[in-house]
Amino acid sequence: MRVVVADDMMLVRSGLARLLSDAGIEVAGEAGDADELLRLVALEEPDVAIVDIRMPPGHKDEGLVAARQIRDRYPATAVVLLSQHLEARYAQRLLADQPAGLGYLLKERVSDIAVLVDALRRVAERECVLDPTIVARLMERRRPGSPLTGLTPREREILALMAEGRSNSAIAAELAISERTVEAASAQLFRKLGLEPSVDVNRRVLAVLTALRG
Repeated sequence: MRVVVADDMMLVRSGLARLLSDAGIEVAGEAGDADELLRLVALEEPDVAIVDIRMPPGHKDEGLVAARQIRDRYPATAVVLLSQHLEARYAQRLLADQPAGLGYLLKERVSDIAVLVDALRRVAERECVLDPTIVARLMERRRPGSPLTGLTPREREILALMAEGRSNSAIAAELAISERTVEAASAQLFRKLGLEPSVDVNRRVLAVLTALRG
C-alpha cells in the first residue's frame, strides 16, 4: 500500500510517516499544505491520502476541500481525514456525498499506529471508517421520522460498529455474541432501512450513510 501524508506541522507528518514506514506502509510523499497535497496525489497516485482537515493558509477546512477534490479527480485514491477536535459536521459534509473509501479519525486515536494502519487497509478496500466518538455523536442526532428510530438498541449498536469499520467477526467479539447473530441482525436492520440485496451496492456503506444523515 502506498500513501501520502498531509499535515502543516512537519514534526507531526514526519513522525507519522516514520511510524507508517515502520509498520510496512510505503509513504510516497509528504505535504505541508493543500496545494502541495493535490500536486503530490496527481504525481504519485497513492492508494490512500492521509489529510489533516485544518491546513494553511486559513487553517479552517482547506484539508476537507482538498479531500473532496481528490475524491472527484482521483476516485481510485481513498482518503483518511484527521482532526484534532470532534467536528461532526465536517464528517457529514464529505461522507454524505461519497462514503466508500473514506475514513475520519481523531488525531488522538492514531497514537496507536495499528488503528491507523487498520483504517488505511479498510478504506483502500472501499469501506467507510469513522472514529467511535464521531459515530456516537452522529447517532445521537436522529431526526423525527428517521428510519433509525425503527431499529432496536442492538441493531443500533451493530450499525454504530459498522460505521467504525468493524467486520462481522469484530462486531461479534465486541458485543460478545455469535457472528451468526450479527449476520441475522444486520440483515434485519438492512431491511428496516430499505436496503435490498444487490450486487451493485455495498449495503454496509449505504447503512452507514443513512446513520450519518440521521
